[in-house]
Amino acid sequence: MAYKISDACISCGACAENCPVAAISQGDTQYNIDPDTCIGCGGCAEVCPVGAPVED
Repeated sequence: MAYKISDACISCGACAENCPVAAISQGDTQYNIDPDTCIGCGGCAEVCPVGAPVED
């Protein structure tokens, strides 16, 4: 199951640095996950200091 970034995102970039398939990019106000690229590994959620990545 793909992940998405919730409004809790503080734009620190930790999730993007840890994504093995480069599915995460900086948006206008927070980071975003491309659901077509995301493999659902949960790596982003493991490193996020505020728990912003959640299962979609």
